[in-house]
Amino acid sequence: MVESHYKNSRYGVLLVNIGTPDAPRTKEVRKYLRQFLSDPRVLNISPFVRAFVLNLIILPFRPAKSASAYRKIWTDKGSPIIVCGEEFTRKIQKRLDGKFPDRFVVKLAMRYGSHSIEQAMDEFQSAGIRNIRVFPLYPQYASATVGSTMEEVFRVASKFWNVPNITTLPLFYDNPRFIKSFADVARENIDVEEFDHFLFSFHGLPERHIIKSDLSHGKHCLADKDCCTKIGATNFFCYRAHCYATARLISQELGLSGSRYTVSFQSRLGRDPWLKPYTDVLLDTLPKKGIKKLAIFSPAFVADCLETIEELGIRGAKDFLAAGGEKCVIVPSLNLHPTWIETAVDLIVSSDFPLQNNREAEFIPGFSKN
Repeated sequence: MVESHYKNSRYGVLLVNIGTPDAPRTKEVRKYLRQFLSDPRVLNISPFVRAFVLNLIILPFRPAKSASAYRKIWTDKGSPIIVCGEEFTRKIQKRLDGKFPDRFVVKLAMRYGSHSIEQAMDEFQSAGIRNIRVFPLYPQYASATVGSTMEEVFRVASKFWNVPNITTLPLFYDNPRFIKSFADVARENIDVEEFDHFLFSFHGLPERHIIKSDLSHGKHCLADKDCCTKIGATNFFCYRAHCYATARLISQELGLSGSRYTVSFQSRLGRDPWLKPYTDVLLDTLPKKGIKKLAIFSPAFVADCLETIEELGIRGAKDFLAAGGEKCVIVPSLNLHPTWIETAVDLIVSSDFPLQNNREAEFIPGFSKN
């Protein structure tokens, strides 16, 4: 009976990214920002202050500015992150069907906006899928991304009478194949030797997020300049440490010395201290230090989006050149690169992934308990 159960079970794979407005217009952007910034894991301040900041400071002014930025990246097919995500989902489904026919059903979801997690989970439930593997498409852990995604998944699952088995793919910020995927994209798009310097720009977070994730309760994270050189028990969930690890491993894969790259953080909001150094400040100061040819990576994103295309590729490059730089190239994200497709499939079906139990691996072709 146990063998029959596992042979016949299908698995839902939920690919989750952050989201996007439905259209590059002020109304749609306001709706998206309201949902996004109402999340207490994103804007983790008191509910009263959050409502005040959101309704009286952010939403009256920011949507129009953001809509203008979205219009610069919007395609005939829609938002790049959705267009890429849908094709990514199709490619993952095709590869899984080739390896394990009729075993996996892959769906795309966004944490905010359309393609909601709730819609995808409802569809899994209607299809009778009892086992769901959640794949948050964020390499580094942050409570505002991975944490929020999983909270929403469990919130939705809790409304079902028959709650499905849910497992989460492990973080992949240091996965060798993920690292190689970014290096492969770089080699195919730039001549590494042509550039003076490389900037690894990650999405920023308020410093309070990092401190709150500190398992030593304030004794480790941001306590000294070397706090992120290693990842251990106290900073296991440290986004900043994960970012530094990703940058270090990609640079090693490309043969870059430590003096040839810098880690920075972009997209800060408000006046509270965010992770430093700030990307926009560096883009203004690097040319003054003799760096004229700059390549920028953004390995917090597995698909190009507003932050990579507009913030870095348009505004960032413009600022760098205006400050005296001669060349600024944004290395594309992983998007639909074949190495990344294979890496994602491997992460989904790897024997290192925590399956329902050890017996389950015996009944999936290609799996081994060892």
